[in-house]
Amino acid sequence: MITSSEYRKRLSKMRRNVYMNGQLIDRAHPRLEGAVNVIAKTYDIITDPEFKEYEDILTATSHLTGKKINRFCNVHRSVADLLAKQRMTRLTCHQVIPCVARCMGIDATNANSVISWEADQAYGSEYHKRFENWLRKFQENDCTGCCAQTDVKGNRPWRPHEQLDPDLYLRVVETKSDGIVIRGAKVHNSVAPCVEWIMVLPTRRLTKEEGAWAVSCAVPADDEGVKLIVSATLYETSRKLGMPGPFGSADSMTIFDNVFVPWERVFLNGEYELGGRLALLFALYHRHSYTGCKPAMTDVLTGATALMAECNGIEREAHVREKLVELICTSELCYGAGVAAAINAQRSGSGTYIPDILYCNVSRRHAGVNIYHEFDILADIAGGMPATLPREEDWLNPETRPLIEKYMMRNPNVSIEDIHRAFRWVQAISCSEPAGVMQYAGVHGGGSPRMEQIAIMSSYDIEKTKNIAKRLAGIPVDQKYSFDRLGVTLGER
Repeated sequence: MITSSEYRKRLSKMRRNVYMNGQLIDRAHPRLEGAVNVIAKTYDIITDPEFKEYEDILTATSHLTGKKINRFCNVHRSVADLLAKQRMTRLTCHQVIPCVARCMGIDATNANSVISWEADQAYGSEYHKRFENWLRKFQENDCTGCCAQTDVKGNRPWRPHEQLDPDLYLRVVETKSDGIVIRGAKVHNSVAPCVEWIMVLPTRRLTKEEGAWAVSCAVPADDEGVKLIVSATLYETSRKLGMPGPFGSADSMTIFDNVFVPWERVFLNGEYELGGRLALLFALYHRHSYTGCKPAMTDVLTGATALMAECNGIEREAHVREKLVELICTSELCYGAGVAAAINAQRSGSGTYIPDILYCNVSRRHAGVNIYHEFDILADIAGGMPATLPREEDWLNPETRPLIEKYMMRNPNVSIEDIHRAFRWVQAISCSEPAGVMQYAGVHGGGSPRMEQIAIMSSYDIEKTKNIAKRLAGIPVDQKYSFDRLGVTLGER
């Protein structure tokens, strides 16, 4: 495993292909500092003595080499792996306000592990061997990766092969003896300018006319023909007050302009029946990752709400405790459903474990529909001050500081310095540019609540519950029904 210093050094050596604000920039650009710091934390936390007791959570043993690796490079080979990944995600997110970023890479890797094997069984291909050879190097070098799945999609009612411009879904445009050439664009690619590898996946189910769009491959993030058009945000935490960070995000519209991919990094090519399954499987793994990071986000907001209540002297008020309970229920229900998803996981043919569809989607939907309510609770308890707090320079100005400190004083049991720190931090997490990004991500990241609703209805047998109602109503029931998740089977009447 490498250190965060080595990670930063690797970034500095990558080809310049990142565009932001109309300029071609280095990966050391100050605007990217927040996102880079987030990923650096995933390296630092492993060697931090404070987290020594979590070593088995933060690291794993590679099933390919038997060596210890960063868990963000791991393929889940058991229920225990899924549970450890969930705990690791929540723990790490607590350190970085609150998205840990590397989940896209691990989720795409696990999805490819399953589908490349299935492709080999169905078509006699060698995708899985290629994938494992690539993964071995990825693990041994302790690399970072992200996922490029969402196509720009053009006119939404039209399928990929119906678009006036076929490049509006990324596709294979040429097949050569030594590889393929891909062209198109992917959007919402989190931390793409801060990683070494981009995992390209399909975005939807595909038909027999759409084999060119059924492609999965690994592409170096600075490869020829790859252009990253980036939007980046930074939490405005105070360095002068010694706050951790800065942390932030960086999302890319990633252009693949006739990018050549050698066969050894191609894991699906034309098998349209599996293209949609790969898309859905990545979404499933990503929603399970959300059962770790979304509770962490709510933990942060819960702590912020409690801190604001203490600063305002209202921590004992009944309505404050009621709102804190709402936040706690959201985080723990999401996390608990993630635990259930891991416990009810199924072993795929490749040996990679797949979390339960229903529990993953229930957790993710519950998180998505509650995100704005959580910020509403924080705003209610904090009051309006985070939005209009005097700037830090005014707190440090000898002329205005005594006046600000006099009139900002609240709970006499909390020092004015701590009140300043608390409001400055809450301003960063709730009133800033990245706060808005995180709210949208809370709704749409990993799939919007509408997509989870579709997945829930497609994976839940309503007939089983209807049979319960029939029995209780005295209506004859002719078929067997069972609740496999509960381990309960009910026979015929």
